[in-house]
Amino acid sequence: MAILPSLLSIQKNTRTVGRGSQPLFLILFTLLMTSGIGARLAYLQIMEGPKHKERAESNRIRMITKQPERGNIFDRNGKLLATTRYPRSVYLWPMAHTQPSWLVVGPLLSQILEIPQAEIEQKLIDAGVNSASLVRIARNLNDAQVTALKEYETELAGVEINTEAMRYYPQGKITAHIIGYTRELTAEQLKEKRSQGYRLGDVIGHMGVEKAYEKTLRGEWGGQQVEVDGAGRPLRVLGEKQAQAGNDLHLTIDLEIQKVAEKAIGRRNGAIVALNPNNGEVLAMVSHPTFDPNIFSKPKLSQKDWESLQNAEHPLVNRALSVFPPASTFKIVTTTAALESGKFSPNTVLQTYGYLNIGGTRFGEWNHAGFGPLGFVGAMQWSSDTFFYQIAKGIGGPTLIDWTRRYGFGEKTGFDFATEEAKGLVPDDTWKRKAWKMPWTVGDTVNMSIGQGALQTSPLQVAVMFAVPANGGYRVQPHLLKDDGDAKKWRESLNMKPVTVKILRDGLRKVITEGTAQALNKPNLPPVAGKTGTAEAWKGRAKQNHAWFGAYAPADKPEILVVAFGEHSGGGGGSVAAPMILEIFEDYFARKKASGTVRRK
Repeated sequence: MAILPSLLSIQKNTRTVGRGSQPLFLILFTLLMTSGIGARLAYLQIMEGPKHKERAESNRIRMITKQPERGNIFDRNGKLLATTRYPRSVYLWPMAHTQPSWLVVGPLLSQILEIPQAEIEQKLIDAGVNSASLVRIARNLNDAQVTALKEYETELAGVEINTEAMRYYPQGKITAHIIGYTRELTAEQLKEKRSQGYRLGDVIGHMGVEKAYEKTLRGEWGGQQVEVDGAGRPLRVLGEKQAQAGNDLHLTIDLEIQKVAEKAIGRRNGAIVALNPNNGEVLAMVSHPTFDPNIFSKPKLSQKDWESLQNAEHPLVNRALSVFPPASTFKIVTTTAALESGKFSPNTVLQTYGYLNIGGTRFGEWNHAGFGPLGFVGAMQWSSDTFFYQIAKGIGGPTLIDWTRRYGFGEKTGFDFATEEAKGLVPDDTWKRKAWKMPWTVGDTVNMSIGQGALQTSPLQVAVMFAVPANGGYRVQPHLLKDDGDAKKWRESLNMKPVTVKILRDGLRKVITEGTAQALNKPNLPPVAGKTGTAEAWKGRAKQNHAWFGAYAPADKPEILVVAFGEHSGGGGGSVAAPMILEIFEDYFARKKASGTVRRK
């Protein structure tokens, strides 16, 4: 019996529960867990609180955005060039494709809108399921689509039809290269522009005024903040911000001149630019072939649309801002360089020839015979090449190049479309050594003196050149926004001698009265001054020259200047380009006569 108490005593003495470090471990473990839970709660409430609140609010509050109305664009007389229409569009909530109902909504919506279901879903994915804004799926619905959507309204849960602003160009092709167009942002563009306030489904200006003045025209988004129930049904409006319309723009363009210029160029490839030579206001700018900017307001371009825009003639290219050799119109610069250099007097007379041999190369006269002895005015009148070859040799390349740059060639004019305008090329020794690995020669100077060789200029730059003799020696900055301020802000003096300006003006007038463009010496027109040009050019293996003509009127006090350019026209400036300007001048001065403000000879 004594053994049992002994065993019990041993068993009792060997128990370990509650002894040692276990209580301390449990206390520390409990404190650690409590601290962790507290820290997590603090993090969720303090650090992550705003985010969770935002998520909760996004489930309860919806933002129904309202796109701003884009500013209108008018010509100088208030005629509408670009405005806004209000077609109907289809919208969905971003999480629509995640709902059970999408199995019915998706295929039905795809069928009615004729849009692949995958494309619809991609737009919702791009917006993000947590987006609080409606996503536009299709725009510019036709009546049949609207009827079908309303007919299946019960099956199309969450589908909304709203009106929205869409760009419309009432003049269509006539003003396409001036106004440009708008297009919905691509996913890539949206990534770049989101920080600037752009949203999915927003549009942005491409080309022309729409691009150059995007910030002015676009306006600011508005919308309603709406509280919804668990089913997404609106309960009440919590707040509203009015969309702010973009600003209207009034251009220097005269729509009537623009229409006549478009008609005058016909089916030829080329460009026409009309300026006020006194202040640089652009009165018209036509480039052909052209396109209909309303195409880009369609929800999706057809194959036919793409073909009309991407054909071999490149209708999206603005030829008024593209560069070509200026041909004999450039003799204005050569004359200026000669007289301003002091190396030739205003009374200079030189014999002309059928050709001149310079540096071992034969440089021919355009009539292959010469014109006898000529002064500066006569040389301009007959556009003698051999006269200007001799002038070029006398003044040298650096002087001619210097005055070429003073006239604004080789750099952008400062025109509104900075990203579209080509600066052209004024070649010199440095350029030639780099491009052709050869030094500049007298032959290069001679070639340049008649607007040939590597010299490249745009019709707009050539118009700026013609403005110099027209306005008495000032280089103007062409611009499109209507400005009633002093013309001096748009021009700078080239500090030319009065006699230089006089000889230029006399020579350009003689071209019309007795020279190469007598077709514009009309009794129904005031005195006209101008200059022809025919630039050698090849298209493929065929020689198809460019045709130029620039003119202004009235010759003694100009108010309109026009440059016409025919790309690969195959004819000369007098036969191809001059008739375009004649048509414009006859219309312009006939309307002036009707208003009683035209001056006659």
